[in-house]
Amino acid sequence: MKAFPDAAFPEKAATLERIREKVLDGQRIDAAEGLVLYECADLSFLGALANAVRERKHRNHTYFNRNFHIEPTNLCIYTCSFCSYSRRIKKREEGWELSLEEMLDQVKAFDGQPVTEVHVVGGVTPRYDLDFYCDFFKAVKSHRPELHLKALTPVEYHYIFHKARVSYEEGLERVRDAGVDSLPGGGAEIFDEALRDQIAGGKCTSEQWLRIHEIWHGMGMRSNATMLYGHIEQYEHRIDHMQRLRELQDRTHGFQTFIPLKFRNKNNEMAHIEEVSLLDDMKNFAVARIFLDNFDHLKAYWPMLGRQYAQLALSFGVDDIDGTIDDTTRIYSMAGSEEQRPSLQTAELIHLIRQVGRIPVERDSLYHPLHIYDGDGPEPKTAIFKDSFFPLPVESASQ
Repeated sequence: MKAFPDAAFPEKAATLERIREKVLDGQRIDAAEGLVLYECADLSFLGALANAVRERKHRNHTYFNRNFHIEPTNLCIYTCSFCSYSRRIKKREEGWELSLEEMLDQVKAFDGQPVTEVHVVGGVTPRYDLDFYCDFFKAVKSHRPELHLKALTPVEYHYIFHKARVSYEEGLERVRDAGVDSLPGGGAEIFDEALRDQIAGGKCTSEQWLRIHEIWHGMGMRSNATMLYGHIEQYEHRIDHMQRLRELQDRTHGFQTFIPLKFRNKNNEMAHIEEVSLLDDMKNFAVARIFLDNFDHLKAYWPMLGRQYAQLALSFGVDDIDGTIDDTTRIYSMAGSEEQRPSLQTAELIHLIRQVGRIPVERDSLYHPLHIYDGDGPEPKTAIFKDSFFPLPVESASQ
């Protein structure tokens, strides 16, 4: 990888060269250096450096899983200005509120299919309390014990625990005992409180979001983390957001993957804000991969980006493009994403990954490899199962 060339701006070039040397040497960059990458580095420099980190951690492997979503409701007590999904205040006739039986029917619809994960997230509504969700989680595990249950964000848990008058610790113990295996990363939005109040006022605070994940990690459990970008935030707000995640990860090591989520401006109160460019999308992935040295994985959520852009992100630090989904989520399609009915067969995901020269690895929800498709055909050349699992070598810069 060549040093960054910029004879017209020697100070900038020297700074970027120092950052490059640190990253290639496995050293951590600080917040000021992260901001320099956003503001000064060109895309080719960022892509090459992020890809070096990605390949040091994962070689040429790209991960996916077989999953589906359940979105219990789009009715919500909150009025986030970026949200195109909620129907609490207006257009209530377009809303839905599933019963426990209807939610379980969605699980049963995948009986006999080799899915490994169900992702449960939706609006926050008084109808769904802690007992309701615990009953649902138990029903899922009773029906299909092996299915990994990734369920509810800290925004939802903060509300239902407060309503049940239980502490975060007690509430999280109850949902874990009911069958929840991991937490998704949603609801983080942006951690700067002034911005958070503007776009997501009333929801749990940044500190509450982080605290719920910290308690969950302390119970020996795993979760993901997200960041909503491309709205009213600036680069320094993104760095601050990732810095807080990195600090928590240093303490707990419980986050599995970081998922940048792009603001889409259709059908919401922030429709006047222009969406950021593809260039900024790729820059954001690259800086995240370089800055979050203690996160093993970086995911490009293909229903948000679209298939081709998710492929491109695999050259900017991304090593995971999520899963099959099977047209079970509407959150981004309602915000105007290119993927209006997001669904991919396993063979299609494998093809997308191979098209850009990567090796597809089917994983479970905890990133244990299940199949490595390192041949040319549709069947895996290498099969790895959890009972005889040997993890791929992963270098963690935090060690």
